[in-house]
Amino acid sequence: MSDHVDDILSTAAGWRAAGELVAIATVTETWGSSPRPAGSQMAITKSGRMAGSVSGGCIEGAVADAALRTLESGVPQLLDFGVTHEQAWEVGLACGGKVKVFVEKLS
Repeated sequence: MSDHVDDILSTAAGWRAAGELVAIATVTETWGSSPRPAGSQMAITKSGRMAGSVSGGCIEGAVADAALRTLESGVPQLLDFGVTHEQAWEVGLACGGKVKVFVEKLS
């Protein structure tokens, strides 16, 4: 595991220890042109804090929204963004890449 991922997980653990509800988003798969490699992570709190990156900005808003839904429901999600996905143009993946992001609540 890289130092960058360790830092994100440490930050998320600190937020959780302080009483925040925290979700972790992890890039599980990429194809073609994608902003971040598989294994990249982002932590998101219910109060709106974020650390790390799963896309360099182009899909992070959609991932943050999904994280908030996961925090409310407790149900993990596998998000799929790419050129064949209707939402691809909206979130900025018109460059031809695909990315899958798994979002889960940190216990």
